Amino acid sequence: MDIEDIIIDEYEEVDVDERLGKVRSAFERTRSKGIIVTEDGEYAGVITEKQLLQSHVEDSTKAGAMMLSAPRVDEHADVRDVARVLVEGDVKVAPVFAGERLAGIITENAILEAVIENLDVLTVGDIATEDVLSVSEDATIGQVINLMRENSISRAPVTNENGYLTGVVTTHDITDIVVRDMDKATTGDRGGDIERMLDIPVYDVMQSPVETIDPDATVETAVRTMLDERYSGLVVTSDPEDRLVSGIITKTDVLRALTYTEDEHMDVQITNIEVLETITREEIVSSIEAVSDKYADMQVQHAHVRFKQHKEKLRGTPLIYAQIRLRTNVGQIGGSGEGYGAESAFRVALDKLERNVVELKGMQADEEYEGQLLRKLGQL
Repeated sequence: MDIEDIIIDEYEEVDVDERLGKVRSAFERTRSKGIIVTEDGEYAGVITEKQLLQSHVEDSTKAGAMMLSAPRVDEHADVRDVARVLVEGDVKVAPVFAGERLAGIITENAILEAVIENLDVLTVGDIATEDVLSVSEDATIGQVINLMRENSISRAPVTNENGYLTGVVTTHDITDIVVRDMDKATTGDRGGDIERMLDIPVYDVMQSPVETIDPDATVETAVRTMLDERYSGLVVTSDPEDRLVSGIITKTDVLRALTYTEDEHMDVQITNIEVLETITREEIVSSIEAVSDKYADMQVQHAHVRFKQHKEKLRGTPLIYAQIRLRTNVGQIGGSGEGYGAESAFRVALDKLERNVVELKGMQADEEYEGQLLRKLGQL
């Protein structure tokens, strides 16, 4: 399936010189996941809600200073390839071109609506993220912002002192209260208001009650719920009574699942691929395959590699955080690390990944031996 029939030809756009205050107003008015930025009438980039989650950026800032260079998509591109483009570009919207002409945009929602009837073959547990970062009810908005920035996440479950789910907080919730009135909060008599807003406990702004979903539910059910209720993700709980968090499923997780293939090579997804300079996508894939091949009975179904660039530099080379996650027949296994440059960070994360794989294999070997011993004892 290509995207020619699901292109959206009506969309919001602003000029590069437009004040960010107008961009925020457009987000509030349309609930859009991305706005096209133009320069002299030509496409220049996009602004997403993530760019607005920066408390130090004032409404007087020009749109051009905040825009991203989202990957361009051809109108005849395959839907799986476009899903990969959105995930690897870490965007919710991308411009679609017919030759050199901007024909419209493609969004994650448009893709999900087009493929939803084919998603009943997967369960939520198949693709949900299990390593979930949650926050306590008394965490401040400032702390949540830092958590989201550092870990490139858009939502976090909120739990009480017993670890039970009581709410969820998203970038949209925070954008509404912290970023929307930035000019007013940083001028005149309200100069200290922004600091006070950052000290607000998350309990006061979280969404509650929380829409949850069982890990055995189909991905089709999850997507229909997200589209109907205008959620970007759902908290996964296997026990509705205790409401203990077992994972999160987001629209990005579903897009990532669309890129799974049965090709000879392992399916590898890379987020923030633009930071790669001294290492290629092919080298990353072959390195992960090499680790997988060492342990033949560990079948890797999908690998996700995420890079995040910090401001710190050493001789001009930025400090990079790398995280590798493998989805295998024995569960999820990961490794992470930091280094100056993407290649260095990736090698540290790869080494940690292999050590974790070895540890997991050792635990499984112990359990297998224990099972054999118990069976022998049962025969005495």
